Amino acid sequence: MKDEFNDIIKPYLTDEFYELKSIEHHGITRYDHSIRVAYYTYLVTKVLHINYEEATVAALFHDFFTDEVDEEKSIFKLRRHPKYAIENASKYVDLTDIQEDIIKTHMFPITFTPPKYLESWIVDIIDDVSAVYEKAYSLRKEISAAMSFIFILVFYCIK
Repeated sequence: MKDEFNDIIKPYLTDEFYELKSIEHHGITRYDHSIRVAYYTYLVTKVLHINYEEATVAALFHDFFTDEVDEEKSIFKLRRHPKYAIENASKYVDLTDIQEDIIKTHMFPITFTPPKYLESWIVDIIDDVSAVYEKAYSLRKEISAAMSFIFILVFYCIK
């Protein structure tokens, strides 16, 4: 399965896409987040026997933007970045209606427009779950580091 997934995404892993490795996103890189969402989309859509290739490619591109929205306030960034992701993805693939809907609606309900297709709902949910998991993991590492510092500080004060 992993080989088939890699075969699907490989043509789209361009230099511009690799730039996402330098952008922090939910405590990891936007590249890693995009790969995670694409992989779980691949698994779920394959099991459901729906268009897994189309959905996987769209999931890969769902956050395909670099600095277009970095200066915007958070809520506006959340609402507008799908537009930039569609523009960027369109440079590399002729997006189908389903793929465009997946990217456009992956931030529902923040973007107000509900997904039209089952594949779009799947990516929206996987993206949300991934974001929560990634942020929680990132916070857990920060809390763990803080607790270690406090433990060391207390240990040296008692000594």
